[in-house]
Amino acid sequence: MSFLISAAHAQEAAAAPAGTGFEWVFLVGFLVIFYLMIWRPQAKRAKEHKNLIGGLQKGDEVVTSGGIAGKVTKVADDFVVIEVSDNVELKFQKVAIAATLPKGTLKAI
Repeated sequence: MSFLISAAHAQEAAAAPAGTGFEWVFLVGFLVIFYLMIWRPQAKRAKEHKNLIGGLQKGDEVVTSGGIAGKVTKVADDFVVIEVSDNVELKFQKVAIAATLPKGTLKAI
């Protein structure tokens, strides 16, 4: 059968082109964009949240990540007690505090 089909021979492999360093430009560019668009803003938000949690005091008006607004009545190491209504107090972890409100905001709501 081999007399009807000619044998196929592979060509010699071509030499790989020498790198021009252009690949490194893309890699460095990608890392710079990753840092500026993802890493830096996330680190900034984490630092702001840490400062917010560290500065909580009795009497601050806050909003939790669940949307509950109230006034801080007690601050412990990892927990805060928030008064959400007259004689209604809820205990939250400090990390659940999303933002502080200006004084008098709860009365205006």
